[in-house]
Amino acid sequence: MNIAITGGGTGGHLSIAKAIKEELNKRGFKPIFIGSSNGQDKTWFEDDEGFSKKYFFKTGGVVNKGALGKVLSLLNILRYTLKCKSIFKKHNIDAVFSVGGYSAAPASFASVLFKKDLYIHEQNAVIGTLNKLLKPRAKAFFSSYHDESPVKDYPVRDIFFQNARIRQKIKTVIFLGGSQGATAINNFAMSISSLLKENNIKIIHQSGKRDYEKLKEFYKDHNIEVDLFDFTKELENKIKEADFAISRSGASTMWELVASLLPSLFIPYPYAAADHQYHNALFLEQKRLCFLKRENELDISIFDEILKSDISKISLGLNNCIKQDGAKKIVDYIIEQNQRYI
Repeated sequence: MNIAITGGGTGGHLSIAKAIKEELNKRGFKPIFIGSSNGQDKTWFEDDEGFSKKYFFKTGGVVNKGALGKVLSLLNILRYTLKCKSIFKKHNIDAVFSVGGYSAAPASFASVLFKKDLYIHEQNAVIGTLNKLLKPRAKAFFSSYHDESPVKDYPVRDIFFQNARIRQKIKTVIFLGGSQGATAINNFAMSISSLLKENNIKIIHQSGKRDYEKLKEFYKDHNIEVDLFDFTKELENKIKEADFAISRSGASTMWELVASLLPSLFIPYPYAAADHQYHNALFLEQKRLCFLKRENELDISIFDEILKSDISKISLGLNNCIKQDGAKKIVDYIIEQNQRYI
C-alpha cells in the first residue's frame, strides 16, 4: 500500500500526521508527505526520514481573505491539485490521509478527482471547512467527537498514557500557553499566584518567549518559587508532575492532558477558527470532566471553586474518555480497507 499524508499548518494538524507516519513506519510503510511551504509543515517534516518524499507547495488559506484573494488562492490550489496527479502516478499512490488545514487542499481534492481512497482525521469538535466539504467523499472520517467515526481514540503519544495517574489533591499547577505563550493565561497566573503560595501549591509555567522576562521578574519580586520556561521538548514530564492544568484547548494539547488524567481549566483561544477551541473543551465540560472559562470570565474566585472541587472524581472520569493506540487503530482500519493493495 502506497499512501500520501497531507495537511498541516499548525502543530495540532501536524502531530496527527506525525503519529500516523510513525505507525506506518512500524509496519514497513514509508508514506510521502504533501504540505505547504507556509505554516509549520517544513519545520516539522523537511528533514524527517520517515517519509520517502516530501512536497511543500506555496499554498495559503482562503478564509478571511477578500474576493480577489479568495479567487487567487483557489486558482493556486487548483494548480497544485493538478500537480498531485503526476505525484500520485510517480509514487503509485493508493490512498490519501488528510489531517486538514489549507495545506491539505490540493492532495485531498486530487484524491477525489483521480479516484484515490481519501481518509480524513478531524482534530476539533467543529469540523473544518475543507473537511466538511470533503467528508461525503471520504472512505472514512475519523473524529473523537462524532459517533460515526470508526475510531474515536485521538492519536496521543504513548508517553502520556504511561505517565498517567489519578490526582487526589492539587499540590502542583501547570500553566500551559503553548510555545508562543498566551497573555491571558500568563496574566491569570500572576493574579492567582498569591493564592497558590498561601495554599503551598507549586507552580510550573510555560510562558512562551514574549512574556518570559516579565514573568521571571514578577515571580522574583513576589518571592514565589516557580519552574518557569518558555519552551521545552520534555513537556510530558512537566505534565506528569502537575495535579492540575490551566491551558488553551487546542485538540492535541487537550487530549494529551486527558490521556494524562490531568484535571484542567481550559481557557480557549478566542480567535480560533469557528471558535473550535471552545467547542473542544465544551465536549469535556458537558461531561463534567473539566472547567471551562472564556478569557473575559477569568477571576480569582474561579480557583477557589477549583480548590473545593473533587479533582479525583474528574481524574478518574477522564480515564473513560480515551484509550491508547489511537494511531494504531486508525492504521489498522486503513490497511484493512486496502488489502487489495498489499
